[in-house]
Amino acid sequence: MNDRRSAHQAAPGQMNPRISTGSEGLDDILGGGLDADRVYLYEGRPGTGKTTLALQFLLEGVRHGERTLYVTLSETRVELFGVAERHGWSLEGIDVFELSAPESLLDPGRELTVLHPAEMELNETTKMVFDRVTETNPTRVVFDSLSEMRLLAQSPLRYRRQILGLKHFFAGRSCTVILLDDLSSSQNDLQVHSISHGVVLLEQLAIDYGAERRRLRVIKMRGIKFRGGFHDFTIETGGLAIYPRLIAAEHHRDFDNSFTESGNPDLDRLLGGGLERGTNTLLIGAAGVGKSSLALTYVMEAAERGEHSVLFAFDEGASTIRARAKALGMDLTTAIEAGLVHIRQVDPAELSPGEFAQQVRHEVEVGHARIVVIDSLNGYLNAMPDGRFLVLQMHELLSYMSQLGVLTIMILAQHGLVGTTETPLDISYLSDSVVLLRYFEVAGTIRRALSVVKKRSGPHEHTIREFRLTAQGIVIGAPLTQFTGILSGTPVYTGGPEPLLNEAEPDATTYHPADHAES
Repeated sequence: MNDRRSAHQAAPGQMNPRISTGSEGLDDILGGGLDADRVYLYEGRPGTGKTTLALQFLLEGVRHGERTLYVTLSETRVELFGVAERHGWSLEGIDVFELSAPESLLDPGRELTVLHPAEMELNETTKMVFDRVTETNPTRVVFDSLSEMRLLAQSPLRYRRQILGLKHFFAGRSCTVILLDDLSSSQNDLQVHSISHGVVLLEQLAIDYGAERRRLRVIKMRGIKFRGGFHDFTIETGGLAIYPRLIAAEHHRDFDNSFTESGNPDLDRLLGGGLERGTNTLLIGAAGVGKSSLALTYVMEAAERGEHSVLFAFDEGASTIRARAKALGMDLTTAIEAGLVHIRQVDPAELSPGEFAQQVRHEVEVGHARIVVIDSLNGYLNAMPDGRFLVLQMHELLSYMSQLGVLTIMILAQHGLVGTTETPLDISYLSDSVVLLRYFEVAGTIRRALSVVKKRSGPHEHTIREFRLTAQGIVIGAPLTQFTGILSGTPVYTGGPEPLLNEAEPDATTYHPADHAES
């Protein structure tokens, strides 16, 4: 037995230190990485990213000056170098031990000097692995894959004995081992689960439309408290980008919960002084009624104060958002160039919920965003492979931003323009404030009304006010006290000559509904 002690090995009576998996996201899920000198299993169907994640593990060892070994019975050396090249990696420092030689099949009479999985005995395979490990003395080993070992064993009992033999061999050495399994067997291999110190499952899901989704789950990890559940990930140039599932309780900071003003005194009065930091607001209404324009007023006012904001645009392009702001007299381009406003255009068909949460975290923690606008929840809903979990994930995301003092503005479009409208998603109970925007008709003209129907953090006006979108911004009129049925879209005028907002002059009050009433 080799009595060599690695740099990671603990003294007798002490717990082994943690070592990095080579993936920042997986290290985060595991609370710091893997226990050194143990045997772990990465399992998943072909194409889920096992080989890439395993290479990241070995490359991390190379960066720390460790000896590493990749034992392959399925991938050829050429294929491994091809994977590395696509990720911009060099495999220099990784000893690739190839136990497959397809060229030997071309000459059946040729004496085999390199073994092929289909033609060698299982005990010969394990002996060659043991000899190579003894010769090179690595501290990190990847064994790819168990599928070939399972085929060679031909019986579950013999297979389990060989896997136990592997584990006992490496237990006597200062070596951390990653076993790969492509789940080609018809049954779940619980034998390897019981033998392994930890098991990580990688999955690839095909949804009805859009790019495939990949996710990861730590099934077990002895002695390590890890973040349970599924975690989304993508395969990018440079390896797996893993997005740990967001847990709001892990994030908190002190902040001033003062009002965040909109720059429009009438709107702030309607909201009881403004929107408090650390709260979230839902703007709900029909398409085109002015929800996004209302959100932009908060973004622009924050830029005037020198604060950072981010707008996640699911439905519109950045050029359309700039054009809308310009039509309202807002110089959004200058704020963007100054780095105070960041527009992130999101393609719902390509984005997983975990990746979106990671983008929000980056903007808040690295970009120091104080206002986050999600435009819209309809687009976010389309990004979900299963809408049942949208509310749960949104609740966690809103709680996270609340505990960091971020003002969140969510936009939700209702189905229908006038009359009865339907909401595709009821998230109002999660919202601290709900602002309802509505079309209504008066004397053959289409008008817009605004009301605050909920504000959990303090008092607010209970009136319904007309508003207009003008070249000078949003103009809010007096309470519509002489109307009933505005929120239903079919108002009835019951008053005298009280004015509405003037069409030509937004600040004037010369339009009289009574002048247009039928005699």
